Amino acid sequence: MKSNINLILKEVLNRINPSKEDLDYINKFVKEFIISFEKKLKSKKIEAQVFVGGSFAKKTMIKKKLYDVDVFVRFEKKYQNKDISYLTKKILSEIKIGKVSTIHGSRDYFKVEGNKDFFIEVVPVIKVKNPKEAENITDLSYFHVDYIKKKLKTEKMLDEVRLAKAFCHANKCYGAESYISGFSGYSLELLICNYKTFLNFTGAMEKIKDKEIIDIEKLYKNKKEIQMNMNGAKMESPIILIDPTFKERNALAALSKETFEQFQEVCRKFLKNPSYESFENKKPDLEKIKKSAEKKKAEFILVKAKTDKQEGDIAGSKLVKFYRHLGEEIKKAYNIADKGFEYDDKKEAEYFFVVKKKKEIIRMGPMISNKEDCIAFREKHKNIFTKKDRIYAREEITDSVKEFIQSWKLKNQDKISEMYITNLEIIN
Repeated sequence: MKSNINLILKEVLNRINPSKEDLDYINKFVKEFIISFEKKLKSKKIEAQVFVGGSFAKKTMIKKKLYDVDVFVRFEKKYQNKDISYLTKKILSEIKIGKVSTIHGSRDYFKVEGNKDFFIEVVPVIKVKNPKEAENITDLSYFHVDYIKKKLKTEKMLDEVRLAKAFCHANKCYGAESYISGFSGYSLELLICNYKTFLNFTGAMEKIKDKEIIDIEKLYKNKKEIQMNMNGAKMESPIILIDPTFKERNALAALSKETFEQFQEVCRKFLKNPSYESFENKKPDLEKIKKSAEKKKAEFILVKAKTDKQEGDIAGSKLVKFYRHLGEEIKKAYNIADKGFEYDDKKEAEYFFVVKKKKEIIRMGPMISNKEDCIAFREKHKNIFTKKDRIYAREEITDSVKEFIQSWKLKNQDKISEMYITNLEIIN
């Protein structure tokens, strides 16, 4: 079994490592970009350093259809009260390397297109000597790069990180964005620093207990000390991973219980039955799911939702929030056997649901003492019964799930708009 897993992992590495041609192109473009940017900084007498961060700097990048490289503009602390995003944008408009677009956030940053397969994210940060002085999480990026480069010195360790990233990416658990609520690249690098190998990591994750604390550098003496130094909101994730560069930070604060449980399940499946497919990005086979639903006499529905919010984390978070809300509404009348969310990283997402009608649902009515409301409730509902001091109605579900959603959509236009959904369409 062990030799089989090792053969699979060796082949996976051959598939996920970026080609020399891709890396050479990215490296050339990034170097030219930095030279041009630094020249402009110098000519404007702006005191800032430019450094490459993220997986490209740490050599943990995996093969993708669309590569991205983080480039940080590290402004001296005297610019702390100035609009460093504006200063960065002004320089980008003058150097004219690639198409530039603004990504709004707690501090605006910028996307510079290299070609159709590659882009740079230019992130303005403030130079801080102590992580406690950081105003924004991106201000810590320099410390993260420095720590990981010191820890992951061998090609073997870098390969273990690449395997972890590819595995999480394929299983939709990669990314700290709110619509994923998964493992960031930095958190996976830290976890491999802790567990040493990908197999140790997946084996540990499969069995790990809720609220497990991982303190790689032993910055705390015990759990009580952690609770005293870290606020409650940072300890809500299933795993508390102490950031070695800033001990008051949980590097896995974005990880949700739902995503982690999903990840544990894929770890179990992989360790029980290792395969190349575990590392392959795959969309759900909707035709297969639909046919399976028909055999089980269940209903299948596919809907598309659209938002007008900014592409990426903002749009994704609105679309996933609406997906969860719609699921809760469907659950009121149907048992959900299967469901799924597919986001295109732009402004649209598809949701599918496989459901079976509930035999009946109970509608709660008014208090018996409220006679006028009771009369109105009885006029709307037939099968009435009383329990304690309130009346209720048993209601049979006759609508198909498509009819249910069409009716729900008409009745809830204001709610849909409030959730920033501009269009909701049944497509199957």
